[in-house]
Amino acid sequence: MKIKAAVVYRPNDPYVIEEMDLDGPKAGEVLVKVTACGYCNSDHSVALGQFKAEYPIVLGHEGSGIVAEVGEGVKAFKPGDHVCMSYSYCGECYACTTGRPYQCEANWRLNFGGRAYDGTSRLRKNGVELASFFNQSAFATYSVTHQNNLVHVPEEIDLRYVGPLGCGVQTGAGAILNVLKPEAGSSIVVAGLGGVGMSGLMAAKACGCTTIIGVDVIESRLALALELGATHVINANEADVPDVVREITNGVFANYAFDASGRKETKPITVRCTHYFASLAFIGPAGTLGVLEARNITGVIQGRSIPKIFIPKLIQLHLQGFFPFDKLIRFYDFEDINKAEDDAASGKTVKPVLVM
Repeated sequence: MKIKAAVVYRPNDPYVIEEMDLDGPKAGEVLVKVTACGYCNSDHSVALGQFKAEYPIVLGHEGSGIVAEVGEGVKAFKPGDHVCMSYSYCGECYACTTGRPYQCEANWRLNFGGRAYDGTSRLRKNGVELASFFNQSAFATYSVTHQNNLVHVPEEIDLRYVGPLGCGVQTGAGAILNVLKPEAGSSIVVAGLGGVGMSGLMAAKACGCTTIIGVDVIESRLALALELGATHVINANEADVPDVVREITNGVFANYAFDASGRKETKPITVRCTHYFASLAFIGPAGTLGVLEARNITGVIQGRSIPKIFIPKLIQLHLQGFFPFDKLIRFYDFEDINKAEDDAASGKTVKPVLVM
């Protein structure tokens, strides 16, 4: 079928929206009419050539939409179902069969390798295959993805909002709810208030943290953090962050910390914001963490979330008013994808969502 998709032909090239061919779903696959797709930092990194990838490529991995067709053997989805798209996993390796698909042994191949499960691409331009991303390539009007990527969502929620739950939002919320699991009344530092960090901050509020300290360098993000539940915010360009945390906590420092900045140089600073027996979660490279004493430090991939279980929980928290992730989102027309990229990179928009 003919679709429109945003293509990156070479690293640092702008997105170009073009008509191309999309093959129908094969066994285990589903054709989704894309309603919207979040713009994530991982898309930006590939577009800049910071991740190893094949080009030309159609990015987009926070898609949402309506099932249009199902392939052979698909029983859990049918045409008309509302769905959110998340990461790919094989379902057969040790990690998957022990309930940890976020650490799937085929993670890199299925999500970053540019091909579907069978090693081929569903996307073609003038007969030439294009690389896919997260087995979604949801910067497009239609997407063929594997049933493992899909999560049912209730029809009462606006589909334009749910795509970011599939990656950035579940990563941040999962770091808190699935990994750190702070007890009610505890203190936490959240460093890096993009979509991932803000999601972690909201999750900390939802589970009862009473001292929530947001750290960033963009004033608009710090203001939004206060609106979403932060009790204190710190501009890292204007203060020594650990010293301010010590003052806020009366010399005790924080019980927990989540560094969502993805920058290795901030991580030693985040460590210094916590006391000796604190627990910390990081995304991105570890860097030099300094003296750790008895701290518990862990890395987080996809919030250690099982999307088919975790995303419906986040939706229910949202519908009940405990997780207002919609306040992170700004909508852009699909044709304005390059503006969405620029606004995300500058920090002007926390979570851009492209509407098809």
